Amino acid sequence: MAASTASRELFTEGVRAVLQTWPVLQIAVDNGFGGVYGQQKADWMVDVIQQYFHDNGGEAADLQQYEVEDFLSQLMDQEFDTVVEDGSLPQVSQRLLQLFSLWQQGALEQLRSAVHTLTQSKTPRAKVTAPPAQSDDEESDGETQSMECEESRPSLSTIRPPPQDEEDGWTVVRRKK
Repeated sequence: MAASTASRELFTEGVRAVLQTWPVLQIAVDNGFGGVYGQQKADWMVDVIQQYFHDNGGEAADLQQYEVEDFLSQLMDQEFDTVVEDGSLPQVSQRLLQLFSLWQQGALEQLRSAVHTLTQSKTPRAKVTAPPAQSDDEESDGETQSMECEESRPSLSTIRPPPQDEEDGWTVVRRKK
């Protein structure tokens, strides 16, 4: 039982590695599409997906790629209000199916190697930092900040040449640009 639990944990790590390398999920988490608990939802997805595979994939032929795609799409839509349209669902589903197939075959060394490769290829995530917010105390200190602005001058496009009179009393009308 311990070997089975350890191998199942290895598959869970594989699912985590696949999701951490999936740009759609990382963008959704980084930009708060899942609300304040976006990272917790992403972690929860790892457990839900591995459970989905164990519940529905008794044999490799039981679970089809389109079923995994639909499940992932549904999770992203429900949890992150995100519709995945970048074409990555088939790739992610295929990776998950490959890892699950390795786990089912008992090829734990290959599975471990695949997980290691995925974790090494993980791209560093850009950190979004918000500018420091000023508290009300700072604003009420009586300090005012002045901004230096240049004197406003009319732009060249707003300056219109005066109408020109021709010799015969005609006025030349210019079109607006």
